[in-house]
Amino acid sequence: MSTLDSGIAAPPPAVGQLAPPPLPTAPSSSTSDSPPAAPRARGGRLPRGLARSVSPVAAVLLWQLASSTGVLPARLLAAPSTVLRSGWELIRSGQLGEALLVSLQRVVVGLVLGLAIGLTLGLLTGLSRWGELLLDPIVQALRTLPFLGLIPLFILWFGIGETPKIALVALGVTFPIYLNTFAGIRGVDARLIEAAATLGLGRSQRWVHVVLPAALPSILVGLRYALGIAWLSLIVGEQVNATAGLGYLINDAREFLRTDVVVVGLLVYAALGLATDAAVRLLERRALAWRQSFVPS
Repeated sequence: MSTLDSGIAAPPPAVGQLAPPPLPTAPSSSTSDSPPAAPRARGGRLPRGLARSVSPVAAVLLWQLASSTGVLPARLLAAPSTVLRSGWELIRSGQLGEALLVSLQRVVVGLVLGLAIGLTLGLLTGLSRWGELLLDPIVQALRTLPFLGLIPLFILWFGIGETPKIALVALGVTFPIYLNTFAGIRGVDARLIEAAATLGLGRSQRWVHVVLPAALPSILVGLRYALGIAWLSLIVGEQVNATAGLGYLINDAREFLRTDVVVVGLLVYAALGLATDAAVRLLERRALAWRQSFVPS
């Protein structure tokens, strides 16, 4: 007679012997009748690019509707359809291309000068205590000066040619680059510096291999901000004694109440700002591929 038939419990398995598999149990009525859970659907969401374009498209449609119904008079703001026609005419005539080329040259030259000055000042003040004490007060005082207040002095110093316009762009670029470079260097973890010194790296090697890579994210953020300031500075510079460029095109259209041309120029400025910001963000992803960043779900 088996142990099951006799009602006596079976002895436990010996040491090293595998236990017998458990007997199958009948499924409970609460789970046997319910269907298996279906996988969660991942659809129903718009692509990121399409979702971001919903609000701009809606704003343009409302703008067109307000212009067509007369709620928004043309003397205040031209309709989107009128802006598109005027932009196409400027492209066909070559005026927009010439103005764009002149403005790009001014921005590039001013950006290079501002980057060189801002990075140099940021490194001197960030890496040296004496540099901070001697240079930072002057830079902070200059940073608070308004652009419009400097235009008369720039005209007296540099004349009415290209130099004052480039100088305004360079001045606007310098300060965000300087501030972010200084903050990035001073924000480096001191333990990294100590670890590098323990490994035998000299001072210059610690700067190159530890400090600058750690400060690079902050410097690139400053570059993105500096590009926006560069276009704003260019608008201010091209409004004064300019004979070419996007700012001159906008100022000339303002004299003749051509709001459509004014809007075309502003849209070109916005497109250039978005394009340059996207280029820096691409550079940021390439240069900072080693950094683990938080991306919200």
